[in-house]
Amino acid sequence: MSYSSRRSFLKAAGAVTAATSLGAGWLSAAPLHLPVGLQLYSVRELLPKDFDGTLAKVHAAGYTVVEAAGYYDRTAQQFRKSMDQAGLRCVSTHHTLKQLQTQLEQWIDYGHTLGLEYIVCSSSGGVHRNPQAKGPQTLDDWRWIASEFNRVGERVKAAGMTFGVHNHQPEFANFNGDLVYDQLLRLTNPELVVFEMDAGWVYAAGYNPIDYLKLSPKRFQLMHVKDMVRQPGGKVLLPVMGKGNMNYEGIMRAATDLKYYFIEQERFDMDPMEELRLDAEYMRKLNV
Repeated sequence: MSYSSRRSFLKAAGAVTAATSLGAGWLSAAPLHLPVGLQLYSVRELLPKDFDGTLAKVHAAGYTVVEAAGYYDRTAQQFRKSMDQAGLRCVSTHHTLKQLQTQLEQWIDYGHTLGLEYIVCSSSGGVHRNPQAKGPQTLDDWRWIASEFNRVGERVKAAGMTFGVHNHQPEFANFNGDLVYDQLLRLTNPELVVFEMDAGWVYAAGYNPIDYLKLSPKRFQLMHVKDMVRQPGGKVLLPVMGKGNMNYEGIMRAATDLKYYFIEQERFDMDPMEELRLDAEYMRKLNV
């Protein structure tokens, strides 16, 4: 989802330029055998209207695992019951860094009931080392955020889960040659922090997801997949999977240590469930 909309959505629900091609010679990798996952932000407008019915439709569209983005005022027991009834497993969840800094124990307890494997920081927007600071984040802010990721990751690991970091485009800010994403990879402890690459937003920022997957494959255990078409002026189109510029055959071949991927369809041009069905079908048919 977009950086700003993800932040506002999770705050409300917190009760929730290279083309991506790959040369020959790569062997088929594990992603070929992974379950088709969905980031539930994709159905954020449907869940409040019919929570259980929407989850049942998600399963019928071809999904078996999901990642939460808000819990819709449900207790952990209620949320888990709905997942079980729909035949889905919620294996990961999103929280902002601010939520993780102030409510971590609450979300760890919730995650235990859900049976989560991952707790993921969805965004670090607006977080400064100095709480009184305003305006854009500095490189020093991001370096401090990396230390916060290590701190949160240590607690999440002690609770029996894995902590991950999801990206948007701000993580690709460049400070006189220092790329924020590179700093986060360098300054976070691989034993405590993994990365959930949002391949679409990496591409939108002007970088090649495969370059990062090849450089540090073990850091990337999770992935958001979405198709994109870059437009002049930095705008992007988000078509159904297979209709944009992303080459997920190459990306998935390079993602040799991937444990789960989650389709995230942020906008729809047709019936949402039909589009999600087509997305799932596209991923199942990838020749990797």
